[in-house]
Amino acid sequence: MSPAARGVSEQRRHRRRLEISREASRLFWEHGVDATSGDQIAQAVSLSTRTIWRHFRSKESCAEPIVAQGVEWEMRALRSWPRHLSLEVHLAAEVAGYENAADAEDHSDSLLAVRMIRLADHEPSIRTAWLMACDQVEREMTAIIAKRLGRPADDLAMRLHGAAASAAFRVVNEELGAAALRGVVPVDFEVDVIRRVARAMRDATGGAIGDAIAPADAEIPERPR
Repeated sequence: MSPAARGVSEQRRHRRRLEISREASRLFWEHGVDATSGDQIAQAVSLSTRTIWRHFRSKESCAEPIVAQGVEWEMRALRSWPRHLSLEVHLAAEVAGYENAADAEDHSDSLLAVRMIRLADHEPSIRTAWLMACDQVEREMTAIIAKRLGRPADDLAMRLHGAAASAAFRVVNEELGAAALRGVVPVDFEVDVIRRVARAMRDATGGAIGDAIAPADAEIPERPR
């Protein structure tokens, strides 16, 4: 199979997994994990149960793609964080762009992800899916921080920053998601998310992450004598 054909096949597989995950997550939220069977998930997406098991190792693992989708926007925003912008300024611009470009399916996926993260509080099998997503966030966060600070990603300090920042990121997501589901949402919800995420990452890394970084070729002003 050519690289192009493999790429198309992988995209098709990703779309199919996400489609299954959407329906499984809806069923888990409405009926509970124990009360949802693989046959019910298959029926919801008009596929055979055998096909479901071809894509997922268990019914609980069907939640993984939608949970991962829930943190993908934030990670995409962090990957594109320019050195000359603070985290608050960059996230504000990304939120505005997302709100303009997002469609109904994006918002539906975000709500499902929040529901699965909330369900993870008392469903160990769904908690596993959430923690797997958080582990991937930690790996990416470490690489992003290391690149921003010009240090190797395997440096102990960078790994500690990555672990601390991703843990803060996880807690903020859980707290804001729980508040949203309770209907306790601030008027300026997006602004509040930006403020909390940025503050949490600054605090967790001891201020190492969050500020703008001057370009390498920028002139450094002389200190007053």
